[in-house]
Amino acid sequence: EREMGLFESELMQSNCPFPHYFSTTLFSCNLSYLLCSFLGLLYQEYRDKSTREEIETRRLQDSQTDPEETSPSEETPSEAEPTSTIENKAPPQINLLRNSNSRFNLWQDLPEVQSSGVLSILQPDEIKLQEAMFELVTSEASYYKSLNLLVSHFMENERLKKILHQSEAHILFSNVLDVMAVSERFLLDLEQRVEENIVISDVCDIVYQHTVNHFSVYITYVSNQTYQERAYKQLLQDKPAFREVISQLELDPKCKGLSFSSFLILPFQRITRLKLLVQNILKKVEEKSDRESTALDAHKELETVVKACNEGVRKMSRTEQMISIQKKLEFKIKSVPIISHSRWLLKQGELQQMNGPKTSRTLRTKKLFREIYLFLFNDLLVICRQIPGDKYQVFDSAPRGLLRVEELEDQGQSLANVFILRLLENADDREASYMLKASSQSEMKRWMISLAPNRRTKFVSFTSRLVDCPQIQCVHPYVAQQPDELSLELADVLNILDKTDDGWIFGERLHDQERGWFPSSMGEEILNPKIRAQNLKECFRVHKSDDSQRRKLGSRNRQ
Repeated sequence: EREMGLFESELMQSNCPFPHYFSTTLFSCNLSYLLCSFLGLLYQEYRDKSTREEIETRRLQDSQTDPEETSPSEETPSEAEPTSTIENKAPPQINLLRNSNSRFNLWQDLPEVQSSGVLSILQPDEIKLQEAMFELVTSEASYYKSLNLLVSHFMENERLKKILHQSEAHILFSNVLDVMAVSERFLLDLEQRVEENIVISDVCDIVYQHTVNHFSVYITYVSNQTYQERAYKQLLQDKPAFREVISQLELDPKCKGLSFSSFLILPFQRITRLKLLVQNILKKVEEKSDRESTALDAHKELETVVKACNEGVRKMSRTEQMISIQKKLEFKIKSVPIISHSRWLLKQGELQQMNGPKTSRTLRTKKLFREIYLFLFNDLLVICRQIPGDKYQVFDSAPRGLLRVEELEDQGQSLANVFILRLLENADDREASYMLKASSQSEMKRWMISLAPNRRTKFVSFTSRLVDCPQIQCVHPYVAQQPDELSLELADVLNILDKTDDGWIFGERLHDQERGWFPSSMGEEILNPKIRAQNLKECFRVHKSDDSQRRKLGSRNRQ
């Protein structure tokens, strides 16, 4: 304490911007202790709690009784509000993650920060930025802890080594050692940056350098995910000894009740979450500043890695799926080559085709329709009838770009959920029309949007830059069951593009503009228009560096 007092006195007489500053050495010791404490918190726990706190924060903002009074960007009480003196002085959001059972520590909770006096000097926006950068550091520490447990507790277990063949172990654990080494190097650089100054200067420059130079190991690991999942299921089924050992290892208190598979998917979860953490920093840095430029660069590189990871996962599953479909098709018309490196399945399923001319659409009989089966790819539609032997006979096809759809309305119960599909140029090089009936309203809308993606939806998309749009935040995770569905993570925010009466929503996720259907029960609508506008504003800012590229891609996709 005496040394701290002397050092503080020296700084008071220096030109240090924060007079109550502590020495790097003392802060370094305490930071190392803090990060060691964070290493006791597994990343799965950290991530789950963090996203749930994010949900609760949005709920609190959305429940403001008078949205006209308070801007969504102003997360702290204004001076005019009747709050206590202590509440006015308190830094913003300091209690979001704090409770008696929490292992979380905020930047402003650090004893060095609290006693330095820096909290009374920094503006509220800068304190929020410090918290965003500090979260990136501490979450990386937690992530490294979980990776280390995956390696030391599972991968290096002697009993497991004896059970697994070398090739099986390689598929199961892939290049996790490389991923862990990259995380360790990344964490050391982040820790060094935090130790340099109580007020963190930046972390996005470090993120950028590591993403460009080292994060390709994530692409390798995630691309192996299809093989990994298949191998794990096969081992559980074929090797009772493997199943027994895994179960015993999962019961160890170190795992805190978490499954082995939750450790295997850590790298993909982390690289995705890291992009969101950088987005959070980007929303808080001052506009047109060096820190904004660095954050934009880091975000762009991370987005490239995440997209490559997604493509790596999809490529293998898509190839196998296309081979399987090709084997099931028999062409009554001129054969169309199905397998292509640039083709993938968007949607498949059965619909009812109306028989006879349109004048007979008033008939009220089930014989009016017969079953057909559609395979819709990203560039091609194949229309079939199912035949014995799990086969499909193709009787028409058309490029996806030459499809048009039209909904029939007020046609009576027997013609409910009916739409017209027009092929501007079919397999016989002529125009053709099909009147199709879906099993439900949601199924009809899903087919119509998939068949004609440029058709106007009920609400507008992110790229239209409308000031307001219905929005929803995910409060329950969802795993897509069909190609046209969208998997959701907790706290995802989406624009609602369309919705059905039977409980489905077609949404566009703000942070990556991915679109798809999901059950409405997975989320809660954001009712406050100012919160929705703020979400869009932040999203525009995050993606402003690639606006021109998005427009080019959009134009290319429409073609």
